[in-house]
Amino acid sequence: MNNSTNFPVRRTILIADSGATKTDWRLARNGEIIQRFESKGISPVFQSQEEIAEEIKLQVYPVFKKSNIQAVYFYGTGCIPEKIQSVKNAISQSFQAETIEVYSDLIAAAHSLCGRESGIACILGTGSNSCEWNGQKVVNQVSPLGFILGDEGSGAHLGKLLVGDALKNQLSEGLKEKLLEQYNLSAATIIDKVYRQPFPSRFLASLAPFLLENVDNESIRRIIRKSFSDFFERNVMQYNYRENSVNFVGSVAFHFAGILREAADEKDIEIGKIEKSPMSGLVKYYVDTRKL
Repeated sequence: MNNSTNFPVRRTILIADSGATKTDWRLARNGEIIQRFESKGISPVFQSQEEIAEEIKLQVYPVFKKSNIQAVYFYGTGCIPEKIQSVKNAISQSFQAETIEVYSDLIAAAHSLCGRESGIACILGTGSNSCEWNGQKVVNQVSPLGFILGDEGSGAHLGKLLVGDALKNQLSEGLKEKLLEQYNLSAATIIDKVYRQPFPSRFLASLAPFLLENVDNESIRRIIRKSFSDFFERNVMQYNYRENSVNFVGSVAFHFAGILREAADEKDIEIGKIEKSPMSGLVKYYVDTRKL
C-alpha cells in the first residue's frame, strides 16, 4: 500500500535578500532553513540583466544546483517595477524553478514584519524606507528621497548629522578629534568623500559604529534622537499609525533600538517588531501562506 498521500509534500524554496553590498541566500524546506550562502550585492539599477545572470551563474547556482528548488523568491534594493522582469530573466537562466518572483526590499520588510496582517513596515539600514501595508499590498508610501533630501533615521542620515556637528564644533569636547583620528579623516577628506567620491551614502553610513560606541554621550544621543524623530515626523506620522503598530528591520533599527523606542514614545507611536534581518520573517511568511 502506498501511504505517501498521508505525508506533506516537501517543498524546497530559495529566498534572497539583496542589498547594495551583499545578498543573503537561504534554502528552506518545510519551514526550516537548511542552507545559507552569501554573495555580492545584486542591484538592477547598477547592473544589466546580463551582469546579474553571470553573477548568479558563477557564484550562486553552483551552491544550490543539486537542491531541486521549486521556487525562488528574490527581494532586492532597486527592484522597482520596471526592473523586475530583467531580474526574473537573469535568475531563470540558472534556476529552472516552477516559480520565480521578484520584489523590492520594502516588500521584503512588509512580508517579514507584517505578513498577512496590516501594519507599518520600516527599513533603517544604510538608507531608510517605509510603507503602510494592508496585509496584501502597499497602500501608502512616503518617498525616502535619498540621503541628501531624506533618508531620515538611516545610517547615512546619522553619519551626515555626525560629520556636520563635528565640523561645526557641536560635539562634546574631544569627540571631534576622536572621530577624525579613528577614521583617519580631516575636514578636507570628508568634503571630498561626500561631494566628489562615489557612494557618499555608504561612507556616511560607515560612521554609524562611532555613534554606537559613544551612545552614552549626550551630544551623540542628541544626533540619534533627532534622526529618529525626523523619521517619525516626516514619514511614519503620515500613515495610519494610531491604528497600526510600527515595525522595523535593519541594522540601524536593531542596534539603536532603545533610542528608537524612546523617540516613538515621545510621539505616542506603538513599536512592534524590531529585527536586524528580514530573513526569518520571510521564511515564516512562506510557511503561513502555504508556499513552503
